[in-house]
Amino acid sequence: MRWPNHVLIAGAVTVTIDPALAPGAILGATAPDWLEWLIYPIRKVKHRGVTHYLVVWLALVVFFWLGPDFRHLGLAFSLGGLWHILTDAMTISGVPVGPWSDRKMYLFGGKLKTGSPTEYIIAAVVVLICAMIAWHKPSSGFVPFFFDWAEYYHQGLIDGKEWKDNRFRIL
Repeated sequence: MRWPNHVLIAGAVTVTIDPALAPGAILGATAPDWLEWLIYPIRKVKHRGVTHYLVVWLALVVFFWLGPDFRHLGLAFSLGGLWHILTDAMTISGVPVGPWSDRKMYLFGGKLKTGSPTEYIIAAVVVLICAMIAWHKPSSGFVPFFFDWAEYYHQGLIDGKEWKDNRFRIL
């Protein structure tokens, strides 16, 4: 998959969990690819090799979920990386399971070609489904980018003019 689709899918799915995790997940969504560039001067690595091991990203998610994590930044980053790996698993190339195995993992038969229109359709469908979930999910009080202008007015946080100016704005 291409980076914009990795970013859209990781960001959308993470927003349904917790909107505050989205920036870290978006950064992590491209991490398996740019980590290759960082490692390459030290050790020659091929694309979808060492940085794309499924078990490594799963282990990072579990570690940061159960262990110490400052404001869940590690969890968000590792979730973004995991979503990158899972979306790459839908492609013809697949992703390696771990360093001990020469097998690759494929989701949905690994029929997706990178850069094809189907890739963009999948990303759009995931974003729409996640947007509907996030829109109807009860808020914990902090939902960036989605403002409840009427509620802000009733709480006295904004005045009538600001409410009238923004009442029909969704984002």
